Amino acid sequence: MQVTVEDKSSVKKILHIEVPEADVLNELDAAYKQLKKTAKVKGFRPGKTPRLVLERMFKKDVQSDVTARLIQDSLFEAIKENNLALVGRPQVDPPELTDSGPYVFDAVVEVRPKLDDIDYKGLCLTKTMYKAGEKETDTQIEMFRKNLAQLKPIVGKRPAQKGDFVIIDYEGLKDGVPFDETKKTENFTMKLGLSAISKEFDLEIIGMNAEETKEFTIQFPEDATNRNLANLEIAFKVSLKEIKEEVLPEADDELAKKLGNFQTLDELKEKIVDNVQQGYNKRIEQEMNEQIFDALISKQEFEVPDVMVEYEIDSIISEMERVFAYQNMSLEQLGQSKEMLAEKYRDTAIKQVKRHIILGKLIEQEELKLTDEELEEGYQSMSKSVNQPVEGIRSYYKENQENLDFFIHTLLEKKAIRLIIEKSTVEEKDPE
Repeated sequence: MQVTVEDKSSVKKILHIEVPEADVLNELDAAYKQLKKTAKVKGFRPGKTPRLVLERMFKKDVQSDVTARLIQDSLFEAIKENNLALVGRPQVDPPELTDSGPYVFDAVVEVRPKLDDIDYKGLCLTKTMYKAGEKETDTQIEMFRKNLAQLKPIVGKRPAQKGDFVIIDYEGLKDGVPFDETKKTENFTMKLGLSAISKEFDLEIIGMNAEETKEFTIQFPEDATNRNLANLEIAFKVSLKEIKEEVLPEADDELAKKLGNFQTLDELKEKIVDNVQQGYNKRIEQEMNEQIFDALISKQEFEVPDVMVEYEIDSIISEMERVFAYQNMSLEQLGQSKEMLAEKYRDTAIKQVKRHIILGKLIEQEELKLTDEELEEGYQSMSKSVNQPVEGIRSYYKENQENLDFFIHTLLEKKAIRLIIEKSTVEEKDPE
């Protein structure tokens, strides 16, 4: 077998492969001999059908099977002989097998980039020490109060003001006739100040009293939230039926009890601080990682295989779709498509692939291994993050070797990052 490797780039190769005629004929002979044993042809006893008859009846199928086998075997040998660290599947447009002569075909393959040893020691890193405090706690409690707020009719008689919730009947006419975008609507509840229809609409309602009717005209701007109203003049007639105000519960022990397994407000505050600090810790880790990879990537330039970039893009889009689905939304509802997102996040995906390649090289370079204790810690951490029993997590990975290998590699990447940080100079600073 003859193999010529053509470099299209440092990570993309074209293998020009020629399988000798003798090997092709041997494969064809073997295929017809096997077929002869099993073929059922009218007029011939089993195992006695002449090859010419078999060729006339099954030639296309036999050549297809032989072609697949020749490509598979020769590709495996070519990759092994040339010591290619393949990623993804080879791309082959198989030519038709002829009755004589060698079988010649091309295969496009992508390989892992070859990196020099990673110079990771002595990096200068800045660690911003974010710390949860009263500000974050007060903000979270205020959000809880708003979530549990009640709408109550205002006490006494006063005009509507910003922040009030009003119940209105309205209709908007365009050129004196009903318009579908502002059709007659009854018992519509809106909060003044949120510009549910438009900012100008809210301003017209502010100052009205309950049971009052008002007519006014609004010129919608070019950048109107509802694109169907852009640049249109609409004459509205609005009847204000009721004014309600948002009444927030007190920030006390009763609020804490309504929110779950808390007996006191102090217990709730402790949980808030813990949750916020976990988020800050992740932010600290992400910022440190950004500095590490910016430094290491800048030290050596290398290309990345397209197949790895596409895989990373697919992962990003799948995660976004999962989050949207959880919120009962879709890409189409947000005016997005997979193609648009793929283009938008391509640079992010390339950077992420480079990070994986660098960490993989460092794992190999430093011969990093995972101890049984570190693997068990990984199971425990996964158990907490997905809120599932650790026994189930452990069993899942042990029953699926491919997933276990990926999980172990992820833990080794984290171990490699810890090694980089240990060998770096880290300056701690307070957040601005």
